[in-house]
Amino acid sequence: MWRNGNKLMNVHKLPPILEDLRNHTPEQIAELRLLLATDAPSRPDPRRPGFFEVEGPQSVYYVFRYPNGSKVLLLGVWERDHVAEMVACSCPAA
Repeated sequence: MWRNGNKLMNVHKLPPILEDLRNHTPEQIAELRLLLATDAPSRPDPRRPGFFEVEGPQSVYYVFRYPNGSKVLLLGVWERDHVAEMVACSCPAA
């Protein structure tokens, strides 16, 4: 929300510019754009500030987000391993 005099106005945030650094498929780029627009779950890389894994239904996207939020660099994509995720959920760490 933004205040203009006495009126509150909705200000729509522009989606970040997405730059592909490795020639990914148009389908992967489109899915990542959708995920970014819908605030999909993401995990920060603990060793690299600004780097994140964005989880899609079938793929995981490794990206760098500029601190001001204006640009996202796509660095890598890999398929999710649903079996490994199920095992991790069903076998708690000892």
